[in-house]
Amino acid sequence: MKTLGILAIAAALGASAAETLPLIPKPVTAEPGEGTFAFSAATGIRHHGDLAVEAGLLADDLAKLTGSRPKVVSKEMKILLRSQILVDIEPASDLPASGYRLEITPRTVTIIGKDAAGVFYGTRTLLQLLPAGKFDGPAMLPAVKIHDYPRFAWRGIMLDVGRHFYPVGEIKRLIDWMAFHKLNTFHWHLTEDQGWRIEIKKHPKLTEVGAFRESSPPYGNRNSDDGVRYGGFYPQDQIREIVAYAAVRHITIVPEIEMPGHASAAIAAYPELGNSDVPGFTAKVMTRWGVHSQVFAPKEETFRFLEDVLAEVCELFPSKFIHIGGDEAPKTQWEKSKFAQDVMKREGLKNEEELQSWFIRRIGKFLDSKDRRLIGWDEIQEGGLPKSATMMVWRDAKWAKHALALGNDVVMATTSHTYLDYYQAPAATELARGKEYESIGGDLPLEKVYSYNPTFVVENPAQEKQVLGTQAQLWTEYAKDMKKVEYLAFPRVAALAEVAWTPLASKNFDDFTTRLKRVMQHYDAGNLNYAKP
Repeated sequence: MKTLGILAIAAALGASAAETLPLIPKPVTAEPGEGTFAFSAATGIRHHGDLAVEAGLLADDLAKLTGSRPKVVSKEMKILLRSQILVDIEPASDLPASGYRLEITPRTVTIIGKDAAGVFYGTRTLLQLLPAGKFDGPAMLPAVKIHDYPRFAWRGIMLDVGRHFYPVGEIKRLIDWMAFHKLNTFHWHLTEDQGWRIEIKKHPKLTEVGAFRESSPPYGNRNSDDGVRYGGFYPQDQIREIVAYAAVRHITIVPEIEMPGHASAAIAAYPELGNSDVPGFTAKVMTRWGVHSQVFAPKEETFRFLEDVLAEVCELFPSKFIHIGGDEAPKTQWEKSKFAQDVMKREGLKNEEELQSWFIRRIGKFLDSKDRRLIGWDEIQEGGLPKSATMMVWRDAKWAKHALALGNDVVMATTSHTYLDYYQAPAATELARGKEYESIGGDLPLEKVYSYNPTFVVENPAQEKQVLGTQAQLWTEYAKDMKKVEYLAFPRVAALAEVAWTPLASKNFDDFTTRLKRVMQHYDAGNLNYAKP
């Protein structure tokens, strides 16, 4: 029976409840109560009528722990539950959006949310308090009152599936672990030089041709080829399945369709979209990592194509934001293309940076017509930042400061603290374990991720509101399978989750590492392939 860990928590609660509870992210406040609640397979769930989904998900998760799915009843049903978890919504409460109150007494567990998302996050807190893995019960939960809400609205993970492709089940598993840590945004990087991963009905060659490459660099030699054909894509039915799966876990999927650069796979499928008038023009799906010269030509044909693509993307993804990339777009082809130069003259553009801005503004107007917001990497400011655009800052603080000064919103995703494709330890330490531990370079230890403050760039309270949040980046040149993705992600994702949720004044790395020891028991029970700190 797994009760000792929880009883130890109960004994320690009198000193510092929020710091003692084994929760990541740390809640805003936690006040100890008296006694314990005996949770067992006989504990049922009573819910408000609008919370059937959240109650059902909690029941499914509890069934994995006890082997028996608890009885789930609506609040209105006059059914006696001798031991119960009550979930409800109070829209008029003083909680912020996505906030919740969790109260455990010897008689009952109550989760009250500002909204359905808040209720869901309260259930995730409850699951972290319970023993990891299956138990025979009862599990003794310490009496406590938790008042909790997120610091930022955007708390996410970006996964690149262009370099390597992951099946639907593995994507869902990552979404589950995101929910475990109260992350709410899955930024899905769907197109790249090395592969186009989303089915577009109107342009089938994107997946017939663009989803496959003839070779990939093997681990340990990034300038070589393995000679093995590689690829895959998500049919639209699978996209809808994953979007729906994420939505019930209060996770929004933000799709990314790269433009004008990182477009080799699309141009391989439709060469007429490339700058075919430049010397040495080729159209193929790239087999090596890095930045490649292929960019979309600024033709009306290109814009019609991209509008077709984005129209289908908007139908598949209800996200308010659509990510259009915009990063690492070399200007060499545009410099050499007579057509591109003629467009610049016609539009009165001074240089290729302004041509990129013109290109991005064209796409932004189309997304506006679909009632969507354009978001892109910080290069979208080159040549002028569109007024309605949101900038995802990955390079340097100066780009965030520039966008904030213009009044644009930002999502902080800087390489210095959020790029989880970096080594978790010095390269020599990682590579001593084998070539499969290769990464892009540099190291980003857990403590540095935890030290991140996404608002370090703001200069006044108004700008603080323009910082929507932060996310972890999982670029996958060196992650051939989800096992490696998990190793790169965890436990650093736990650190970023606390950065995104917990008040800055409440953060403490030593306290975090103490709580992480208990959370890692959940990782072990879920067979998560995490890096041991």
